Amino acid sequence: MFSVLDMFTIGVGPSSSHTVGPMVAAHDFVASLQRDHYLPQVSRVATTLYGSLALTGLGHGTDRAIMAGLEGNLPATVDTQHMLRIRETCALDNTLNLGGSLGGDLGAGLGSDDGHNSDLGNNSNSNLETADQSSPGAHRIAFNYERDMTFEMWQRMAAHPNGMRFQAFDADGRLLSEQVWYSIGGGFVRQGKPDDPIIGIHDQPPAGTSFADVADAADTDAADTGTAGDAMTAAPYPFSSSDELMALCHTHNMSIADIVWANETATMPAKQVNDRIDNIWRVMRECVNHGCTSREATLPGGLDVPRRAPKMYRRLASNSDVLRRNSQRIDAVLESSDAAWVNLFALAVSEENAGGGRIVTAPTNGSAGIIPAVLHYYWHFVANANMQGVREFLLTAGAIGYLFKRNASISGAEVGCQGEVGSACSMAAAGLCAVMGGTPSQVENAAEIGIEHNLGLTCDPVGGLVQIPCIERNAMAANTAINAVRMAMLGDGSHIVTLDQAIATMKQTGEDMMAKYKETSKGGLAVNVVEC
Repeated sequence: MFSVLDMFTIGVGPSSSHTVGPMVAAHDFVASLQRDHYLPQVSRVATTLYGSLALTGLGHGTDRAIMAGLEGNLPATVDTQHMLRIRETCALDNTLNLGGSLGGDLGAGLGSDDGHNSDLGNNSNSNLETADQSSPGAHRIAFNYERDMTFEMWQRMAAHPNGMRFQAFDADGRLLSEQVWYSIGGGFVRQGKPDDPIIGIHDQPPAGTSFADVADAADTDAADTGTAGDAMTAAPYPFSSSDELMALCHTHNMSIADIVWANETATMPAKQVNDRIDNIWRVMRECVNHGCTSREATLPGGLDVPRRAPKMYRRLASNSDVLRRNSQRIDAVLESSDAAWVNLFALAVSEENAGGGRIVTAPTNGSAGIIPAVLHYYWHFVANANMQGVREFLLTAGAIGYLFKRNASISGAEVGCQGEVGSACSMAAAGLCAVMGGTPSQVENAAEIGIEHNLGLTCDPVGGLVQIPCIERNAMAANTAINAVRMAMLGDGSHIVTLDQAIATMKQTGEDMMAKYKETSKGGLAVNVVEC
């Protein structure tokens, strides 16, 4: 059964769809080679990236993520510094340590063909190692970057813009194994078939070939697909729309968090659910702290975008250090500009993400600063904030994220930035409204406000980097989420536009959006801002 907690996964920056997903896919490919006893025979592995992965892959570190995945690394446990220099390391002798970091439980809880994502960081029993050159799975192969990493910028797989192909050859050049994978957003991956159709980058997919066309079929076959579109068949309170979720809340007099808690604990011990949530919160806090205290002046990638969070933190903390809660006057904390601190929290996370640091995908990397920022607002500025409130926040937000992923998309390459920042803003608004005492109807209203005013948002990253406009956009959306809660709680929850209607609108808008505005860096700011 799909867990709403899978909407929050521990990984690395800068992109969930272009870094985290490809690493998981590459890992699962090499894990399959070992399971099928092909690994000792492999002499070469070739990777082909299509569509958005090819167009913005260099800026997103897709190539490095795949190389790390082929080594057997996973986003939750990979050494981030090793990943940053992996291309140079492999170039020293033109070799790659295929499967060198594979653990014993190959592919457990990963992408495979079930649509799940990469987060093993929520499982304290993970036995995966990082860059372990002595692992029994280690098999060093020749690796020539120019030959073995191909970027097909003018072609895409019909099923999804983020397609990739892996091919393993023996010493005689015979094809041992070939797999096609799709990174469908939020770190989730789905396996395709080697003969999946390929189309031009600007062509519309033929009817019946895209994931959007087969979504309804996937929903009815949920027991087999295991995607976020599943029907929660094992859950005591299954829901597939906001209307159904509201009906459950009203019928059983339960909050959204209560509904999700009952569903999660139906298949997972309560302690494990709480441990997963608490670990997500721990990594979010660490990420904010790292971002606020980083000594790096600029972000990598060539744009020389300055890190602003450290300077902003020092300025805000000079009056009252909200993060450390060590103000000499408690009223100084209350007098601090909460909006300024929310900006700081969002920038800190987004800059850590852009720098390839450890983050929580929530629900994507490009939007990873929004939910932590709003949750930190709750933690530091809302009276009587506590861990139970944090859990209620994330359970509620996860339910809303599930609806976006199930009924539309959280992939910028599929629906633009509205699917990333818009979804995260909606999730954050729902979570905060819940812990502020909002009724289920008010929570749904806050979530709807959060997405309605992000509809049509384009994904046009300058230089293919998750920096401009992504970093500032996270800060703007975090404050929008808080304002959405204030507006919703001034009413009784009744409103004209439902969350389901807003999600459907987001999907339709994304389908109509030109490809150049969907994470290809071929339009918008990406072509109007000169890279220096």
